[in-house]
Amino acid sequence: MAKDLKYTFLLDFYGEMLTERQRDIIDSYYNADLSLSEISEEFGITRQGARDAIKRSEKELSDMEERLGLAKRFSLVTEALTEICDCALRIRENNKGKDESIEADALKILEKAKELYD
Repeated sequence: MAKDLKYTFLLDFYGEMLTERQRDIIDSYYNADLSLSEISEEFGITRQGARDAIKRSEKELSDMEERLGLAKRFSLVTEALTEICDCALRIRENNKGKDESIEADALKILEKAKELYD
């Protein structure tokens, strides 16, 4: 079973919506990088039980993302903020301190983008 790292990302957004056991098993698989055999030993289940639990959790995470779209929205907002910051930095570079109001506005854009990102 190849690891699809999108589930690590989805786990950050929706992990709290899984049961504690589901969260622990899928976290062990993706974040602790345990094998199915190691998970089965740790949780007292069969290797097939570990695989099934991971597959069910992956499906639930995917379903939540499909319904809510929080991870996709976060990615889009992060990309947009990066582009906004890049534009503000280019404005500052092109201005080279000639116009203080342009410099102040560019700095304010960078500050607000950082607030949104944090």
